[in-house]
Amino acid sequence: MHSAEQRIRQQLGHFIPEDLGVSLESIGAVSNVSVSESQVSAEVVLGYPLEGVKASLEAKIGEHLADALEGRALSLSLRSQVVPHRAQSSLPALDQVANVIAVASGKGGVGKSTTAVNLALALQAEGARVGLLDADVFGPSQPLMLGKPDGTRPEVLDGKVFVPVEAYGLQTMSMGYLTTKQTPVVWRGPKASGALVQMMEQTRWKQLDYLLVDLPPGTGDIQLTLAQKIPVAGAVVITTPQDIALLDAIKGVEMFRKVDIRVLGIVENMAVHICSHCGHQEHVFGQGGGQRMAQDYDTEVLAALPLSLKIREQADSGEPVVAACPDSEEAGLYRQAARRMAARLSLTEAGKRAFPKITQH
Repeated sequence: MHSAEQRIRQQLGHFIPEDLGVSLESIGAVSNVSVSESQVSAEVVLGYPLEGVKASLEAKIGEHLADALEGRALSLSLRSQVVPHRAQSSLPALDQVANVIAVASGKGGVGKSTTAVNLALALQAEGARVGLLDADVFGPSQPLMLGKPDGTRPEVLDGKVFVPVEAYGLQTMSMGYLTTKQTPVVWRGPKASGALVQMMEQTRWKQLDYLLVDLPPGTGDIQLTLAQKIPVAGAVVITTPQDIALLDAIKGVEMFRKVDIRVLGIVENMAVHICSHCGHQEHVFGQGGGQRMAQDYDTEVLAALPLSLKIREQADSGEPVVAACPDSEEAGLYRQAARRMAARLSLTEAGKRAFPKITQH
C-alpha cells in the first residue's frame, strides 16, 4: 500500500497548473495523500486565487493521476491560501494588507487605469479580497471608472482615518474622492508623493489579500517615492505593442529593478484589433513587442488584451468590463492575467515579515 501512496504522491507532484508554470512538488503544494483499497484522498494548496479554474484544474489533476489511481476513486481537496510576500528592503508591512501590487506604465495613454480596475475586479472574481488605490494624484480616473458620482467622499474616522469607498465589492481610495473638479491639484513632486503615502497609510483597509496601486504614468518622483516608502510585493507594467511605448515600458521595468521590486509580468494592451463586423484580427500597433521584452527582462506576458471598444466604453461609463460582462472574452483575459500575476507572486519567498503584524481591535 505504501508504494501506491508514494507513486500517487510523486505523480501528483509532477502536475503543473497552467497559470503557475511550475510543478506542485516544487512549491510543496501537496499537503496530504492517503490511500485505501477503494479511494485516494489528496489535498493541494495553491498560493493564489483560482475560483474560475478550480473545476477544470480538479478535472485535469484527475486525468493526470488516472494511471496511478489504479481504479480507485479520487477525493481531491483543492484550495487557495494567499500569504503575505516580502516587500522591498523589508519595509514594515501595512496592517490589514497582505500584498501590495503596483500597476505602472512608462507613459500615459496605454490604458493603465482601465487595466488596473479590471485586474482588481478579476482578482476578486477569482476569490480574493481586493483593494484599489488610485495613486494618480493629478488625474485620478478611478472614481469615474468605478461609477462613483462626482462628489463622493470617504467617511472619516476620529478625524484622521479614511474608510475606503466600496465599489463593486472592492475597497477603493482615490485622490478623486478628496478633491473637486473645481479645485484641481497643482502640487509638485515631493508634495504629491507625500499625499500619496498619507492616503495609503491613513486608509483603514480591511483584511485585504491584495491592494492594487494604480500609479501615475511615467517613472518620476512619485513612482520612486512609492517604491521607497510603501511595502510593494510586486509590480505589473502595462504597455502597448508600439515600440516607442515599449521603450517607455522598459524604463518602468528598470525602475522597479533598481529599487528591488519584482516585476510579476507585463500586460500588453491593445495588442490586436478585432473587427466588430467580420471578426478579422489586425495587429494595429505592431506585434510581439511585449513577448520580446519579457524574454529580455526575465518576466512574462500575463495577457495580451484586444483593442476593444467594449473595454473602453464600459470603463468610461463606470461599469468595468469584468463587472458588467463577466462572461465576455475580455473578462476572461483579465481573469487569466490576474491569476497569473497572483501565481507569479506566490512563487516569491513566502510570508517572511521583518516586523510583527500589529492588529488594531
